Amino acid sequence: MEAIGAQEISMPILHPAEVWQKTGRWYEIKDEMFRLKDRTDRDMCLGMTHEEIMTWLASREIRSYRHLPQIWYQIQTKLRDEARPKSGVLRTREFIMKDSYSFDMDEQGLEENYHLHAKAYHRIFERCGLAFYQVESDPGMMGGATAHEFMAPSPAGEDYVIICKSCGYTANIEVASSVSPAIEFSDCRLEEIHTPGKKTVKEVSYFMNIKPHYFIKSLLFITDKEPVLALLRGDQELHEKKLLKIIGNFRQATKDEIISTLGVEPGFIGPIGHKIQILGDLSLKEGSYITGANKPDYHIKGVMPNVHFNAEWHDLHVAKEGEQCSKCNSLIRIEKAIEIGNIFKLGTKYSMPLNAVFLDKEGQERHIIMGSYGIGPARIAAAAIEQNYDKDGIIWPKNIAPFDLEIIPLSVNDKKTMEVLEILSGGLTEKGIEVIIDDRDERPGVKFKDADLIGVPVQVVLGEKSLKDNQIEIKSRRTKETKKVPVDNAIEEIIAFFRQSE
Repeated sequence: MEAIGAQEISMPILHPAEVWQKTGRWYEIKDEMFRLKDRTDRDMCLGMTHEEIMTWLASREIRSYRHLPQIWYQIQTKLRDEARPKSGVLRTREFIMKDSYSFDMDEQGLEENYHLHAKAYHRIFERCGLAFYQVESDPGMMGGATAHEFMAPSPAGEDYVIICKSCGYTANIEVASSVSPAIEFSDCRLEEIHTPGKKTVKEVSYFMNIKPHYFIKSLLFITDKEPVLALLRGDQELHEKKLLKIIGNFRQATKDEIISTLGVEPGFIGPIGHKIQILGDLSLKEGSYITGANKPDYHIKGVMPNVHFNAEWHDLHVAKEGEQCSKCNSLIRIEKAIEIGNIFKLGTKYSMPLNAVFLDKEGQERHIIMGSYGIGPARIAAAAIEQNYDKDGIIWPKNIAPFDLEIIPLSVNDKKTMEVLEILSGGLTEKGIEVIIDDRDERPGVKFKDADLIGVPVQVVLGEKSLKDNQIEIKSRRTKETKKVPVDNAIEEIIAFFRQSE
């Protein structure tokens, strides 16, 4: 962080409610925020992130364009009242974050700082030995115009990412766009079909022996302003966050609301003849489909968009395996992944309500342009373990291993073994090598098993038989490669082996 010009600071964990109230997040964030009152009955909270506090500080420290740009970072405890803490250290109520914040005069400065952070994060994750993707993401509660996440692929992940190997497009499934495979249409005659008691796409598809992608799924939602009918292809699922961006807050209509708004029971809704706003997924713009007939126990065959109904066309569906990339039309694939970092272009989302301003070259007051950037160290550890293990346990990447090597004396009661142990541990420590020693009075098998389980990169084994020949054994945890070296120059051999190891 310091290599890109960042200054380290440390901000409080306990925050007054006023700054969060000014940005509105005091009211927007629900149960995830820890809230309390002090002895004077003043509302307080425990910091789940630090945009408000950093902006508050910037409003008092930054006065002129001469003070910009700035990058401030910290490694600090955060607290979120997770509903279901789970997955080890991936989702906890208390966690450590490396978060940083950039302050600029204009969008160009923000763009430069955004790319500086992206490059720095790439270097950090590469040094940590992780495979990862930088993907487009939803800004969520952080706000702002643009956001990316850093995702470490793993079956243990909680998120899904879309990947196109052809053009490099990557995105969190929450914002990913994709193109549904084209389908062939033949029968375009408008015809009512009697479908007694068959309401869902699955039921009608089975009853008519026609694949689900030839159906239109019609869903009624109630917004803050008016009802909205959303149309999806029968083989698709609605992406609620995409719909939220288009129509704002919404909820699914009740049975009574469907009847009063559309005049039809749930299960038989179609897009024909309604005078409310209709949104259709882009995959439905062409073709001939089967839809509800807007009367009980009937569906209509041969319904054509822009002929029998009109709609506003948007990307509404959840991307899935087998669809095509929206950029180059190549097939996409989906991977589970662990989020290990994120970067956000905040713009003036926080500087405006908290009045963080500066005087430009003309002496005019302008709002500071901000960015926010975060890394979860515990998530790096979890992702590293999920990507680096075998049947015997963890294989730590060298740069983030808790120790560089483990010395395993097979007999702690043998005088020569313990003498060599003292010489090696002392000499290696002096050379800057971090050493853990298994000096338990346990059987060798137990020690070997635990050493593999813990996963320190290099193991040094001191056995009575080898020491009689004036030798010790070095072993790589990752490759299982072993090497016997003489005791006399063991320290140099061990260091060389460690440096050459992955």
